[in-house]
Amino acid sequence: MQGQHGSYGKLLFDKRWRDKRTNIIKRDNNLCRSCGVNSELEVHHRQYHFIKRLRQFKKPWEYEDHLLITFCGSCHKKGHQKFKVPIKYI
Repeated sequence: MQGQHGSYGKLLFDKRWRDKRTNIIKRDNNLCRSCGVNSELEVHHRQYHFIKRLRQFKKPWEYEDHLLITFCGSCHKKGHQKFKVPIKYI
């Protein structure tokens, strides 16, 4: 995912992702699930899925809700520094 971050970043402006993101944040009561703050909220993918036959990653909005979690910007950044997001090949 790292190598494709530029094109992936563009997808985060897509309406389908913005709608999904809004729904996940609402589900999580507009709070960071790690520290409980309610500002600078972001949605984190718990894993990435690489579709082998298409040779590409799923679009950000194609993930099931249980694979997404709300973090504040600080906790999201700390999490990415501490842990590598696993990639599942499907």
